[in-house]
Formats: sequence, structure tokens, C-alpha cells
Amino acid sequence: MTIGFSFRAVRSTCLLCLAGLLTLVPATAAARTGRPDPGPPGGAGAQPSPLYRSGTQVRPHPGAPRVPDVSALSWVVADAGTGDVLAANDAHLALPPASTLKTLFALTVLPALPGGLHHEVDPEDLSGIGPGSSLVGVVEGETYRLSDLWNGVFLSSGNDAVHVLASLTGGWSATAARMQAKARALGARDTHVRSPDGYDAPGQVSSAYDLAVFGRAGLRRPDFARYCATVDAMFPGRDGSSFGIVNTNRLLTGADGVEPYPGLIGVKNGYTSNAGNTLVAAARRAGRTLVVTVMNPQRGGGHAVYEEARSLLDWGFEADGEVDPVGSLLPEGTGPRQGPPAVPAAAPAAQPAEDGPGWPETGAILGAAALGAGVTALALRLKLVRDKVT
Repeated sequence: MTIGFSFRAVRSTCLLCLAGLLTLVPATAAARTGRPDPGPPGGAGAQPSPLYRSGTQVRPHPGAPRVPDVSALSWVVADAGTGDVLAANDAHLALPPASTLKTLFALTVLPALPGGLHHEVDPEDLSGIGPGSSLVGVVEGETYRLSDLWNGVFLSSGNDAVHVLASLTGGWSATAARMQAKARALGARDTHVRSPDGYDAPGQVSSAYDLAVFGRAGLRRPDFARYCATVDAMFPGRDGSSFGIVNTNRLLTGADGVEPYPGLIGVKNGYTSNAGNTLVAAARRAGRTLVVTVMNPQRGGGHAVYEEARSLLDWGFEADGEVDPVGSLLPEGTGPRQGPPAVPAAAPAAQPAEDGPGWPETGAILGAAALGAGVTALALRLKLVRDKVT
């Protein structure tokens, strides 16, 4: 008998299965078109954005503070409220993102997987995890609240948690296709998704610009903002036990001798031997939120990504009103929108998230084939869960 299931949760899980299958239709259909990605926006003859130029781009007023000396291959400083890019270096350079790609995974999957649901992990959920992956410690046969799995994604960068959550929304390849479609919808043209957890894969790249877009968009979601600001939490172990996990973002926690940054509100760090150290960081000061991306510092060791992000955040706050924007994180043709709400620098530990349903919009894609497949899957899922409960 499985403890922790309720028929309310069963109904939610089954509806989630149907909604997830239906929302796969546009993403996979788009992936099959084979059309090349568009180039820089604006079309032929248009003046290219400074963000597509190589080197550091900044438009300082007289007397503005100097941009700090940063060794990262690519970086961006942007105002999360307006979307204005204040300065950047090789913003659209295609680079492997490592686990910062989990920001796009969360943006894509969180709306369909509210934290209050439960899931018993099957062996298939954990198949295909790359060797050397970061893991939070998900165990097959155990039942997890989805908010715990999301803590595993954001705090421990757990590829095992990503695999389980991806299995609930159509599987690995379908999740990658949906992430690709989400990136394009946000105006992020540099990102090519091959492995939703950010694990190195041939052809998988993003850019400092795109990752800043994902970080800004994430902060506009209360659940994303809460998870990425959480310093520590308890994670379920075997047979009712639990153990503590701590956010690996040292700029948030102050671990390993890294001074915590005042007002930091996440977002996500990453590392692979191929990508080097990567970081999307956001901080709030005097009612203003900045988002910074730093990709693969070339000097200073493993903690350089945090120190370079610190110097860029300091510069961004100091340069308020002293520079003109060199670009925007908003898709072409859209105007500035209200920025993210204020969130605490650290969310309370070990508090289960009661996320709202946030179901994807499916009405426009209810084709007969998709509906039939969804109903069949729904019936099978209901039978499986009923068998486990009874």
C-alpha cells in the first residue's frame, strides 16, 4: 500500500497526464518542420543590435563607472524589471550552458507540475541519467511530493529529479522539444536543447543572453522565484526518513568561503568539464532587480564565476541611470513590462510548496488523435494509481 496518495491527488495526476500529452502536440510538430532557426531579428538591411557584436558593449554617460574586468567568455547585465541590457560581452556567443539550462526546464515544466502532487518513482523514470551527473538522491519505488523534486532540481541540481519530472510530461525527447519551443517563444534564438538537465550533449548550446531571458522570465513566476531563492530544505529518503540538502549556488549560501551577495534571489549555477562554470544570478536592491549571466570564466579558479557575477552586479547597481541600454531581453516588437515581484533573499527551509494548478492552455490543440491518445493514457494511469492505492 502506498502512503501519501489521496484520490484528489490521483485525479490531479491523471489530469496532468492528459494535459501533458496534449501540450506535446505543438512542440513536437514544430520540431518536425526542419526549418532553420532565424538569424538576428530585424531582417535584411536592418541595423544589427550591438548585442550581436563581439567584445564588450556599453553606452556610458560621462562619469559613469567603468565596466569591471571580467574573464568570462560571455556575460550579460540586465534590468529584470524593464528588460534593458545595461552591458554585455559576446552576449550571443553559443556556449554549453551546463545546469543553468535547468532554468528553461523549469519554465517549461513547472506550469504543468504543481508542487502539491505526489508521484511514485518507477525504474523507467531514472533511466538514461548521464555518468557523473549531479544527483539529489531520488530512489525508485519511493513516493515524492513534486515540490520535493523541484527542490532537488533547484538546490542540488539533481539530474535524477529532472528525469522524473520529465517523465511526467511526456518523456525526455518530448520535454526537450517543448523546451526548444519555449525558448523560441521567449525570443531566445541561441539555445538548442538536446538534454533537458543541461548534461553535455553534442549540439547543445545556449548563450548569456538567452540564459538572462530565462532567469528574468523565471522570476516572474512566484513558484520559480521561491524555489531558486531557497537556501536549504529536507529531502525524503528511504522508508520515511529525510536528509538535508543545501543550494549549490554559493553566492546565495556563502558556502566554501564565498561571501554571500546582499539581496541575492537566486537563480541557478552549473558546471561541466566542457561548459566550465556557468551562473545566472539575480539580486534586488532599493526596489530594483538585476539579472546577470556569467559563462566560463578563464581565470580565478572554480569560485571565479561567483566573484565575477558579484562585480557585475555591483557595477549594474552603481551604474543605475549612468548608462543607456545596449539592447533588450524582451522579444522584438514588445514593450517594457512590469518586472518581477519582490521576493525574499532566502525562502524558508523545508516548507512544502502548494503551487496552484497552472494548467497549460490546451483548447486550441485538441485534435482527434491527440485526444484519443490522451484518454487512453488517462485510463491506464488511473488504473495504475488505483492499484497502488488499494
